[in-house]
Amino acid sequence: MDLPELWAIFGPGVAGAVFGAGWWFWVDAVVCSAVKVSFVHYLPGIFASIAALMFNCVRKEDIDYSPYEEGEWRLKLWLFFAYVVSFVSLAASVGLLIQDSLVKSGPSVWTGTAGVLQCVFVLISGLIYWTSHSE
Repeated sequence: MDLPELWAIFGPGVAGAVFGAGWWFWVDAVVCSAVKVSFVHYLPGIFASIAALMFNCVRKEDIDYSPYEEGEWRLKLWLFFAYVVSFVSLAASVGLLIQDSLVKSGPSVWTGTAGVLQCVFVLISGLIYWTSHSE
């Protein structure tokens, strides 16, 4: 077996494990938090999961990389929107980490750190799955 075949076999499982690890960080931070974590802190992870789902709705074979072809603009616009949602969710989690480190009455710094780790792991898992799954 060569490397692409192994990646096609084990890649989706690795992606699922990375996705689960990301959400595990978040659940651990919420359960161990001394104060109630507001719903706003949940939103970056939720939107990162939606973004990973969005760019996994596109098949690699459908993307035309020719700069002169205009037939696939909707697909490219969808991917662009998915990546914007993913980067905004990552930026929001970093912003909440900064807020958590400055405000002493709110959630701990671990909650903010776990939110960043959650977004990073969820988005990496989406990319792992997108590169490894086969139709």
